[in-house]
Amino acid sequence: MAESESINEVSGWRRFALWLAALLVRAWGRTLRFEADPATYALLTKSDEPAAIVLWHNRLFLSAEIFKKYRFQRRVYGLVSASKDGAWLAAFYRMIGIYPVRGSSSNFGREAAKVLIEKMAEGHDIGITPDGPRGPVYVTEPGVLVVTRRNNAPMILLGAEFTHAWRLKSWDRFYIAWPFSRVRMRCTVLRPKDPDGTKLSADDVTAALKAINPDLPD
Repeated sequence: MAESESINEVSGWRRFALWLAALLVRAWGRTLRFEADPATYALLTKSDEPAAIVLWHNRLFLSAEIFKKYRFQRRVYGLVSASKDGAWLAAFYRMIGIYPVRGSSSNFGREAAKVLIEKMAEGHDIGITPDGPRGPVYVTEPGVLVVTRRNNAPMILLGAEFTHAWRLKSWDRFYIAWPFSRVRMRCTVLRPKDPDGTKLSADDVTAALKAINPDLPD
């Protein structure tokens, strides 16, 4: 099947609706007060080499503002499903400054992984939600490590602690920060291999992300 036949796109009134939503998200994001101590800021803005920017799916609401504030040195490419549902997210990504790579996000398909590997080799960052797009929540899919291992690239793990936020009834309990509230940023950088050659595991990523992403009480 040709790529144009297998990858769904959004057009017409749907695209206009997404444009309005993107404007709202950008305006909303500008009201948030992001806080990062000097050590955290240095990790968030680390730009000596391309990196995989990793955050839980339920913190995606913050992604546009995070990339604008801390990852402005490079383009960020994100994996999005080729399905009809993915078409909405891909169009939305473009409007908020993230470059979508269309493919099988449920199993990190070969073609999509290949494109992401190439983008990192060209000097760009990639964005990864290791428990997306359908969960289970806070469980890292092993396939997300493929790209960083191939490029021997660091994973910059993002943490966000909310002072006030709504939580949706979705599978991931998606967070939407209150306007004008504070978001405390946290960060950890992991390499795909230790100096002794031991490979980073999916469980290592999960544990590190959980440590820097405290949940609000229900």
